[in-house]
Amino acid sequence: MARLTSIVGLIALSASLVHGKVYTDLEQLDSAKESYDFINEKLVPPPGGRNASGQYDPRYHGYRGPTTVSLPWGGPTDFDLLAIQNAEQNKEIKFNLEPNSGKPSGLIWVQSTIGNGERCSAAVGFLGPQARERPNLTILLNTQATRVLPSKESRQLDIRTLEIASVASGREAKTVPLPGKTSTVTAKKELILSAGAFGTPHLLLNSGIGDKKELEAVKVKAIHHLPEVGKGLSDHLTFPVGWSANGVVTPVDYPAALEEWQTNRTGPLTEAVGHQVMFARIPPDAPLFEEHRDPASGPNAPHLEITLASQGPQVGAYIVLLTPKSRGSVKIASNNPLDKPLIDLGFLTHPFDIEAVKEGVRVAKRWYDGPAYKDYITGFLGPDPDTLPNDEFANLLKASAGTFWHPVGTASISPKEAKHGVLDPDLKVKGVKGLRVVDGSAIPYVPTAHTQASVYVLSERASDLIKDSW
Repeated sequence: MARLTSIVGLIALSASLVHGKVYTDLEQLDSAKESYDFINEKLVPPPGGRNASGQYDPRYHGYRGPTTVSLPWGGPTDFDLLAIQNAEQNKEIKFNLEPNSGKPSGLIWVQSTIGNGERCSAAVGFLGPQARERPNLTILLNTQATRVLPSKESRQLDIRTLEIASVASGREAKTVPLPGKTSTVTAKKELILSAGAFGTPHLLLNSGIGDKKELEAVKVKAIHHLPEVGKGLSDHLTFPVGWSANGVVTPVDYPAALEEWQTNRTGPLTEAVGHQVMFARIPPDAPLFEEHRDPASGPNAPHLEITLASQGPQVGAYIVLLTPKSRGSVKIASNNPLDKPLIDLGFLTHPFDIEAVKEGVRVAKRWYDGPAYKDYITGFLGPDPDTLPNDEFANLLKASAGTFWHPVGTASISPKEAKHGVLDPDLKVKGVKGLRVVDGSAIPYVPTAHTQASVYVLSERASDLIKDSW
């Protein structure tokens, strides 16, 4: 990211630590070579250095950024080759060489933020030894931001002061304040919150910035009535389905795999979520569009991601809904800022999402009905929306749905004069001076892509906005 000077802020690089490792920017800028993605990315060979030619398009990647991206260590396996063969014969889902080309739909090879055989998180990519030597950067360990506070009396609320608490550390330790270890720090120009889609609203609400009535109910004094703080949470929902198969997969020898990774940073432990996934659109003549408006951002944006994985006698898939209409929330349970937030993902609260997942299962069923799998797939294990009563399928869906770890929207941007939203287009908290938010909570609805790249693009744009401000 661009270097910021003379600005004191809290940087909690949480975005890449709470979601999957797959690196996609499916709604990439047309001027790709000038985009922020190219600034950040450093495409490297797969762990072990195998030749990945024909599995990506080098024109849509950067090679000098801090975030290492690579294709899987292994493959192509027999199961991978069946998928390629099926895509050649399939009318609905074709092989797509590059999902970041602006036309993402199709069968793709997974690209992950893996370098030197390990995860390249935001902390790894942007807080390396050189960054940590900067005189304007201080990293506090075992410290939690608890509240933001008014910095001085003024006609407009001026918030540039951060309250922090030293907390106990260790895997088994509870987050509790250490006696006498609460202090404050005040920024000269502005305070920047980057605590993520859960942490940022939690921090704002504990500070008295949110819905006044809801804050009063938990005995938090409201200092700024901003009703949509913590509202509008959206995330990608996942739903597992399966097939019986007659494949054979050699199980991973984990002790040997660990030794291989420790020796040369290669092997199966370097892989994220498999070798291939599919991005697909729901057919335009699907019945759900008779009742619901299409939420996709455009004609090239997929509604679904479908993972592909074989365990030998079974084939599994996660149906991932990329365009949910359901919304959740983040609230606080008490006036103790160290209490955990109350997170309601709000999954399946909008009827569109249930019908869309059904369509996703049907897309996956049609895929595995393809001729390439004739001698491999022996049956569909379900859950099957075409044989189960609606209520039974919906209950199974609600019982087994999970998150893809892509939460956004809990402090969303909106037009400057709009009464809704939390942030203005410059990512400043509305009605407040000196306070800005730069993380996934600012994104109004979850993109049709894994959010790591989206948050990095937002952060780079924010760096430019902040520099222009001062």
